[in-house]
Amino acid sequence: MTITGIDSTGQTAGGNVLPPDRAASAEDLDAELLAWESDVADAPIAVMPVDTTTAGPASGPAPGRGSRRRWWRSLTWRDVLAISTYIAVSLFVTGPLWLNLDHELTNNPPDQAFFEWMLAHGARVVTDGVYPFFSDRMNYPDGVNMMANTSVLAVSLPMTPVTVLFGPHVSFNAFITLGLAATGISWYLVLSRRFVTSRLAAWVGALFATFAPSMIAHAGGHPNIVSQFLVPLIIWRTLELRRPGRAVRNGLVLAGLLVWQAFINLEILFMTAVALGLFCVVMAVARRRERAELFAFLRALGVAAGATLIALAYPLGVQFFGPQAYHGLPDGVRGFGADLGSFTAYAQSSIAGNSLTAGRLAQNAAEQNAFFGWGLVILFAGLVVWMWRSVAVMTVAGIAVFFGALSLGPVIRVNGVDTDVAGIWSALHSVPVLNSVVPTRWALAIAPMVAIVLALGCQKAAELMDAQPAARGPVRVAMITAVAMALVPLAPTPLPTTPMEPVPEFVTAGTWKQYVDDDHTMVTLPLPDAGYPDPMRWSAYTGQDLRIASAYALLPNKNPLDPADRYAVFAPPWRPTSGLMASIKMGNPTPEITDTRREMTLADLRYWKAGVVVLTPQVRDIEMLRAMTDLLGFQPTWTGGAWIWDVGGIVDDPKAVL
Repeated sequence: MTITGIDSTGQTAGGNVLPPDRAASAEDLDAELLAWESDVADAPIAVMPVDTTTAGPASGPAPGRGSRRRWWRSLTWRDVLAISTYIAVSLFVTGPLWLNLDHELTNNPPDQAFFEWMLAHGARVVTDGVYPFFSDRMNYPDGVNMMANTSVLAVSLPMTPVTVLFGPHVSFNAFITLGLAATGISWYLVLSRRFVTSRLAAWVGALFATFAPSMIAHAGGHPNIVSQFLVPLIIWRTLELRRPGRAVRNGLVLAGLLVWQAFINLEILFMTAVALGLFCVVMAVARRRERAELFAFLRALGVAAGATLIALAYPLGVQFFGPQAYHGLPDGVRGFGADLGSFTAYAQSSIAGNSLTAGRLAQNAAEQNAFFGWGLVILFAGLVVWMWRSVAVMTVAGIAVFFGALSLGPVIRVNGVDTDVAGIWSALHSVPVLNSVVPTRWALAIAPMVAIVLALGCQKAAELMDAQPAARGPVRVAMITAVAMALVPLAPTPLPTTPMEPVPEFVTAGTWKQYVDDDHTMVTLPLPDAGYPDPMRWSAYTGQDLRIASAYALLPNKNPLDPADRYAVFAPPWRPTSGLMASIKMGNPTPEITDTRREMTLADLRYWKAGVVVLTPQVRDIEMLRAMTDLLGFQPTWTGGAWIWDVGGIVDDPKAVL
């Protein structure tokens, strides 16, 4: 998702600072690697970590490698204030979820229910020792490939105490809130400790990286995507690989971060790897004479790659070749591209945005991945031009533009209108691995790049004020004004919520246990899908003791007319009973109930090993009740806030007929 981290040595721009010595050691060459000439003085402003014991004069203390203090011991009141800011804004954004624990996210209830179920799965792995990479607790009997879906095991496992004590709904709220806060804190600490000396510059950069419009959009249902606290660490540790003599240590540290991120979100990891790969290739070309540094980087990279592949070989094998594996996202999703007009527009989650305009430029509220606004686009371009002498800045900008082109999807759209002009993605969207990437999310990866350039721009402004005290006032006013005009309109608003349907008493009281056991499942009307994810929340509420038929998850298509079609769908393959109930729920008239339909219903119930059929009050409930009663031939009973049909007997009796 991101590409680089940038650092400053703290040298005074106007002091007697010499350009880096070509014959210096690899650590001293950090200053040369990503340095640009100041417009005010002929002194380089280093933007990579350096060893200040040999890099020359600096504005602050220069402890040796053996005397480095841990970051938590060097926190100042400015750091505490900055960290408090990220926590406060995270609570502000997610506040409606905490103030109304009986509410759910307005824009994405299905994904919220999905992640609540995943959090319950992680807790069950810890408490019951179940297999983590596959589960049949939903979509029985086929089950769900947890690696092929977003199982978030790296978060769900450590959050087990919260899930067990307070339930998966509270755990989900904590997931989003802590994910945002931790991302902001991580970006700030990495920027301020490794890439810039100005705490204000680090604060601004981290603030945007964490609360960019795209991040707030995904906070409305995708906690796995907003939990990017490992991304700045991966960037930092990747750039550290070039230090000689630490190949094994640096490689293993990076491998640990990569494996950790793989179990949060593989898509973010993939985009981060692509961006870092492009950045490192460009820098290797720019520094092609420094072979020792390159060899050190490659050795450490080999250690990292080897350790990562060993750790992920089995999980990835399950993902791509295990049960219920799929090969690529659905065609519609692979065509999701960012509208070209969305880059200068404002998201509905920003104070300057509105749902009407944003809705016209994005597929849904969760995929508003660009929406930088004119102010930030102009500021970003201006900062890049200002710092054009920096190879690093120009590389970051180039990758951002490239990712923007990828995000446009296979066909370019402008202000909601298809142009019939093919985008770069049209040649890539069917390539294995790439066919599992949502193209519009390449724009999501641009936000950290913009944040890095913002931090560098603020740092350079600080250097300029130090170099020319007489210009301090105008420079300060100009920078504050430019940043404010760009970022204030993008300020986030709280996540919208709506009252959710409560878990029925039939489930909360444990009455379901009379019908569902290790040999039987619950079948709900309609069966769970993107339009009706509530049964997944019921299963999560019981710690997944309640096993359900069907699911809202990524599952292989299993097209009987084309067995080779293994593209994903968001629901199990169609069955007569699930299709009938979904049709009735959508408002279509109930077809005639014939003996053939009854036979198909009985076959479906036996396939699902149903113990009970459950219908809760909802839209079109009477129509579904009548249809199922006609199919089964007997009336349901009203129990615990739901109509239930006890079907265990007829399912188990091979001679039974409807």
